[in-house]
Amino acid sequence: MLIERLKPAVERAVVALLAARNDKGYWVGELAPSALATATAVCALAILQRGGATLSGDAANAIESGLDWLARNVNEDGGWGDTPLSFSNISTTALCWAAYGAVQGADGRYGAVVAAAEKWIIRSAGGLEPARLAAAIVRRYGRDRTFAVPILTACALSGRLGKGRGAWRFVPQLPFELAALPAKWFAAVRLPVVSYALPALIAMGHVRHHELPSRNPVLSYVRDLTRERTLALLKTIQPSSGGFLEAVPLTAFVTMSLAGCGYVDHPVVRLGADFLRKSQRADGSWAVDSNLATWLTTLSVNALAGSRGADGVAVWLDQESRRSIVTWLLDQQFKTEHPYTRAAPGGWAWTNLPGGVPDADDTAGALIALHNLGERTSDVLAAAESGIRWLIDLQNDDGGIPTFCRGWTNLPFDRSGPDLTAHTVRAWVLWRDETTGRLRHRLEESIGKALRYLGRTMREDGTWIPLWFGNQWHPQSENPVYGTSRVVEALRYALAADYPQAGVRLGEGTRALVRLQLPDGSWNGGGDGGPPSIEETALAVTALAGVRNTPATRAFMRDPDATVGRGVEWLLEQCKNWCELPASPIGFYFANLWYYERLYPLIFATGALLEAKQLCSVLNR
Repeated sequence: MLIERLKPAVERAVVALLAARNDKGYWVGELAPSALATATAVCALAILQRGGATLSGDAANAIESGLDWLARNVNEDGGWGDTPLSFSNISTTALCWAAYGAVQGADGRYGAVVAAAEKWIIRSAGGLEPARLAAAIVRRYGRDRTFAVPILTACALSGRLGKGRGAWRFVPQLPFELAALPAKWFAAVRLPVVSYALPALIAMGHVRHHELPSRNPVLSYVRDLTRERTLALLKTIQPSSGGFLEAVPLTAFVTMSLAGCGYVDHPVVRLGADFLRKSQRADGSWAVDSNLATWLTTLSVNALAGSRGADGVAVWLDQESRRSIVTWLLDQQFKTEHPYTRAAPGGWAWTNLPGGVPDADDTAGALIALHNLGERTSDVLAAAESGIRWLIDLQNDDGGIPTFCRGWTNLPFDRSGPDLTAHTVRAWVLWRDETTGRLRHRLEESIGKALRYLGRTMREDGTWIPLWFGNQWHPQSENPVYGTSRVVEALRYALAADYPQAGVRLGEGTRALVRLQLPDGSWNGGGDGGPPSIEETALAVTALAGVRNTPATRAFMRDPDATVGRGVEWLLEQCKNWCELPASPIGFYFANLWYYERLYPLIFATGALLEAKQLCSVLNR
């Protein structure tokens, strides 16, 4: 019987997951090393050193160890991907090439590595000429200048786009002067960068204006006029850690750009450089971010809860452990307006560190975790009410939920996302019956709007595409398995809470997941070809096991027990060593920047096996 195999596997999985906590009782995890982050950090430190900045620690050794790591982790084709498991791409390869160009003598010391990178760029962009390289990078991101301009700025500062002012012709000018406007106007003026990239807008705009001012005298005058004001704003929104968003690439781009303007001793530059030095790992690499502690902690709690909620968590975490996590989560909620995005109090960020910014996914995850931890003290109820209001106020006019800011619909990563909306619906539904009055009325309205949004955004094949997860094997780098699994879970909760409109889409999403199952019982990202992963298989199993006895889905699962069972069997075969599960680069860290997280396969697989065990117990299998 499957239940007999599941019991010991569940025990081992949960033991491994609980052992992954830190000494304070929450989960910090470990993000993938990143060639892109490493290259940007090396560029920034090298440009600072070249400008005569006084850097803490042994900056020369930090730079050289970063270059060594890049040389050891180059792909066989001569290029670099975002992680050691990622395909080579033009952005990361150009940045790594720029890193070697930024460091005096590195082209000679790493001659073979640099030559191979240049061959890769020639094959990909059609040549090393600045015009060809710039066109290839801009083409990758379309209208979104959030990453294209910083990458080209790094290339220009490192000498890879030529010498003198001519190099800057290939770097689009970002209108940093718009940052001097009141923050509430930002969405209306349709900035060419996403809402969370204000530091990049300012710093990259400054260096381009410094190197190649506009020939329009009025524009040039306005930029000169707003220079000090926007620099002051940059200082105001920089967190105490020095890391904007705790993100190495963003912080490095800002630091190198201001250094390129000659501001090597500016407080923003000094703090940013300290952040970069402190965040380098022992092997010489940098990750894209410091940690995802809040996100991983809520994912872990909610995996332990499964369909049983607080009863499920109580099986594995004693009262002291649960209370410790509740206290920690309450401490992570923002109690004041955020100086960066101007977000109202009530949200949660992905990290417990100063650079975090409140966002929808983490706020929803925290609300679900607080519900699953079972405490209903006055401070928990107040935090939940504040978080619910925060998400309601974030909801876009289309009914969907964006990541950070309402109304920023100009660029894809600022728009509503099915994954964010589904996560929010699940949180709202769980807390609905504990709200009253005006809040209850607003919540009902928001749930209805969100369900209609999910109905509209389902594709013809019954899938949903997430905003923050993808699969590099998919032709469009999408991940319909992740997106559909998350939406199916949310619709199950909505249907159980008497929202019958969730039923039809729930059935169609279930059918899509069944169709996407591979012959060996596993799932990949949902594209043609590509290897299966523990993460994607676990998410699909969790979703399908949860809806197994839902009337709306029975017609779409010809043999539901076999479908779930084959997925579980595949997971049991893959998950032999629960402490060392292979991770897959399915996460997006902002626009098309891949990452993986060491704990994702452990968290998702634990949740899947617990859900499957619960199903087997119900069916007595």
